[in-house]
Amino acid sequence: MSMRVLVVDDTVVFRRIVSDALKGVPGVEVVGTASNGRLAMARIAALQPDLVTLDIEMPEMNGIEVLAAINAAGIKTGVIMLSSLTVRGGEMTVRALELGAFDFLTKPEGSDVAGNLGHLRTRLAAMIGAFERRREVRAILRGDALRAVPEAISPAPAAALPRPSLGLRVKGSPLVLIGVSTGGPGALAELVPALPANLGAPVFIVQHMPPMFTQPLAASLDKKSAVRVKEAQDGEAAQSNCAYIAPGGRQMKLAAGSKGEIILRITDDPPENGCKPAVDYLFRSAALHFPGRSVAAILTGMGSDGTDGLRMLKRSGCFSIAQDEASCVVFGMPKEAIKAGVVDTVAPLETIGAAIVRAVRGVRA
Repeated sequence: MSMRVLVVDDTVVFRRIVSDALKGVPGVEVVGTASNGRLAMARIAALQPDLVTLDIEMPEMNGIEVLAAINAAGIKTGVIMLSSLTVRGGEMTVRALELGAFDFLTKPEGSDVAGNLGHLRTRLAAMIGAFERRREVRAILRGDALRAVPEAISPAPAAALPRPSLGLRVKGSPLVLIGVSTGGPGALAELVPALPANLGAPVFIVQHMPPMFTQPLAASLDKKSAVRVKEAQDGEAAQSNCAYIAPGGRQMKLAAGSKGEIILRITDDPPENGCKPAVDYLFRSAALHFPGRSVAAILTGMGSDGTDGLRMLKRSGCFSIAQDEASCVVFGMPKEAIKAGVVDTVAPLETIGAAIVRAVRGVRA
């Protein structure tokens, strides 16, 4: 069965580029295109696509307005946003992801048409595969799937970890680490506001995002949350009850100050696991410089970023949480951590905030 996709963009060039990229993805059928938001709504109603690629900035109705209209009408089509690398594009994309868009792509730049097309096709293929998996999982949970429920994940045995450690061995004040990718803005919009103003620990977040996107994400979360939320800056000393988001396109690590304080370092070190910022990069620094103090959470996202970092954290003692499959947009990063045996508990998103608070305060029921 093919994945039926509608392509929406106000420029004929990008409609053609995205359509051509999709036509090269196995199992995908481009059922139509639309040049503005109002036309998109009419064609969604007529064609009933499984998925829509939706430009952010358009005349008539912009991408946010179309997404809001899709939600209001109860239409079940998935949405992948296409955005430009601008401050406005970043702000609108974060809003779209919080409204339930599955994922986003930045529009290709430069004159290498073949290279842009290949890159776009690779990214779209991965997103569509993840979207299809999510549809299958949700069908299973509704009880209307046509195939058997997949087997439960078997975690690696504890012996697979050198000097395995269960739970936090506090050697100083605790700190909270969060790694997240696809589906992250929506997940963070639920998790971070669940943290109390008196949490008693700083929070460090790696969300896979390019430049121009993490500052709007931090600003949006800050408005919703009791803890302060900001984009991290190089050299600042971390404060308790504040959440720091790694800047898009940079790496974030933790270092010890002269008085033992946590100093944030923002670097241009290479990507890890194809990611910049990378969860492993942050987790590894916490394991090296602040052993035994971390409460770590791996949330929704594609790939395996964070698993190797968790291995290091567990050797010195940490408490680790993975988001469960039912509440994930993409059950990739949590799944790999669970399989590796570096997760203490698996929980639905709605309970992870409370689990973090209990772990920081030394109560793990």
